[in-house]
Amino acid sequence: MSAFVGLDMHSEKTYATIIGEGGKVLKQKKVTNEDLAESLKEYEVKKVGMEASTHIAPIYRALASEGYSVLVSHPKETKYIAKASVKSDRVDSRAIAELVRLDALPLSYVPPCRDSKAQRESKEEGLLG
Repeated sequence: MSAFVGLDMHSEKTYATIIGEGGKVLKQKKVTNEDLAESLKEYEVKKVGMEASTHIAPIYRALASEGYSVLVSHPKETKYIAKASVKSDRVDSRAIAELVRLDALPLSYVPPCRDSKAQRESKEEGLLG
C-alpha cells in the first residue's frame, strides 16, 4: 500500500505523519533529522511533503537522494494549516500528509543544488542581499 508523509520540521527533530491511500494514519512519530530517511524505509512512501523553512535544505536533499518524491509548500499558501484552531506538530504534520495525499499541497519553488551553491557564492561576493 502506498503511503504519504507529512513533516513538521525543526532544527534537530521532525514530527512525521505517515498516512495510507485512504487517509488512515499509519504512524505518527518524532524522529531526529539525521534518522528521518531511514525511519521511512519500512513504508512504501509515494510522496513526502514539508513546509518551506530554514531547516529543510539538508533533509530535502537527503530524502531526494534516497529516491523519495519530496514536495515543499509555501507556508503562507498552506491555508489549511495556517487557519487551524489547534496548532501542534502532530496536527500540522497530519494536515501536510493529507494535502500531499490529495495532491493539494501548494508548492514552493526549490532551487536545484547547483543553483543553491551559486546563490551562496553570490551572497559571499556581496552580489545578493
